[in-house]
Amino acid sequence: MQIITNSSQETIVLGKIISRLLKKGDVLALFGNLGSGKTTLVKGIAKGLKVKHQIVNSPSFVLLKEYKGKLPVYHFDFYRIRKGDEAYSVGLEEFLFDKGICVIEWADRIKKFLPRDYLGIELKFKDENQRKIIINGYGSRYKELVKKYANTRV
Repeated sequence: MQIITNSSQETIVLGKIISRLLKKGDVLALFGNLGSGKTTLVKGIAKGLKVKHQIVNSPSFVLLKEYKGKLPVYHFDFYRIRKGDEAYSVGLEEFLFDKGICVIEWADRIKKFLPRDYLGIELKFKDENQRKIIINGYGSRYKELVKKYANTRV
């Protein structure tokens, strides 16, 4: 599925819509270049999950931030890692399929360590404000989630 957003606000709204379909244990793998909107999408997901009183920003220097909301959001950013197995030094496996939502920025850096089933979201620049967002479900749960999203869009 492909979606075009025309502003960061539209990307946040997309994140909020996606959040309505999520349940505990879900894993979202975000792919895209620097500045493509990955963290902006995470802000929308966090808003949709009622994360309050916390600034949602890229955890590049700490690799992981946890936000409390309707469900916990485990926000990973692997921009600074060089080898995929470094992801396990922050306890990635402890958060996958846990009681919250696991959102992984720069998932391409740990692709071989991703679970078999996840929601893959690729963000691409179209121009300064527009983003092309490609959503793919890997595994039956996430393929179904993409279908549900397609049927709930306005």
